[in-house]
Amino acid sequence: FICSVLFCETVLCTWNNRFIKAISPMKPLTPTVFPIPGLWSLEYKRELTSPLCIAAAQGFSECLQYLLEHGAHPNLIAGGKAALHEACANANTECVELLLEHGANPNQMTDEGLTALHLCRTPQSLRCAKALVRYGAKVNSPSEEEEETPLHVASRHGLPHHAQLYLRFGACVNHGSSSGETPLGVVCGVAPEKTDNSQDEQYLEICRLLLAYGAQINLSDEERRSPLHKAARNVQLKVVELLLDHGADISAIDYNGCSPLSSVLQSSVVRQGWEPHRVVQTLLNRGSIKVWPQALLKVLTACAEAPKTVEILFNSYTLVPVTSKWVEAIPEDIFHLHRTFYESLFALEYKPRSLQHLCRSALRKEFGKNCCSLIPRLPIPKPLEQYLLLEPEGYID
Repeated sequence: FICSVLFCETVLCTWNNRFIKAISPMKPLTPTVFPIPGLWSLEYKRELTSPLCIAAAQGFSECLQYLLEHGAHPNLIAGGKAALHEACANANTECVELLLEHGANPNQMTDEGLTALHLCRTPQSLRCAKALVRYGAKVNSPSEEEEETPLHVASRHGLPHHAQLYLRFGACVNHGSSSGETPLGVVCGVAPEKTDNSQDEQYLEICRLLLAYGAQINLSDEERRSPLHKAARNVQLKVVELLLDHGADISAIDYNGCSPLSSVLQSSVVRQGWEPHRVVQTLLNRGSIKVWPQALLKVLTACAEAPKTVEILFNSYTLVPVTSKWVEAIPEDIFHLHRTFYESLFALEYKPRSLQHLCRSALRKEFGKNCCSLIPRLPIPKPLEQYLLLEPEGYID
């Protein structure tokens, strides 16, 4: 072994509570105590552990093997977790395989009710998950509290390869958690933290995968929020388009009375970097129910900092009931920042909409939910096509 017996004895010594308490917390052991760099004293919450758990968590595979060959119990729960849980949580594949070879239970739960598969939460843990499945881990085992399966975990963390593995081994694609969340609902409920396409593509790939394996697209959670509600609220344009292409109910209403369109409007300011107006435009061109006209002032107040969203929504109406109250709803700094747009909007209090807009409204009413597919087929110039599809121009005519 490259890992010496002295190293293993050091880990064993760490297990001794009296030894731990004799050392100041969070200070490294100095070479005068043990000539092994990288070994630290434990925090209080980690004192209830075992040498096996320490080795598995740190990825010390040779030390782990030494301990197993000298009688360490692979399924011992210490501090709420067994060594296999620690190895999976830290994506230490070699340690996972060693533990499984020595009889570790792949379906053993932590004190929090999670299996080792639930702890495979990073791309680096894929080989750990494969090893667990190979040794009989149950892909449909729910967590004790939330009743989520490993497929829920893979969906939440954007792990398409994990999801594919579980589905290939029989994972239930429509399993509902204690709150009614399906894996599809989970992945649509994730709000990407970056505006680049890398995260979007991961979640989009999982959505495609779940749909290919038969995910029911309109299953809602306990608050009656469908996957489309969640994707719209998180401004995931490509996911919204995918769900609509697979028959998602564009006019579904949740317990709060919100449609997918209302959901994206609520996020239009806080998630401007994700271009919420594109989701609004897509939903309206696919036949979404609109906001009650008398509630447009409330929408204007909430979305004032997102004029493109306001423009697209308001242009979907033949007429909008502009009054002096609308002027008062816009903060002065926002008005000056988007002066051209808001001046054109407020001018509608005194003048009618243009004939061009009225023709657009009549045509869109005729096409209904097929605007997105029929308008591009018309023999008209591209700028006119974009106008009919509510492409924002920065002002209202």
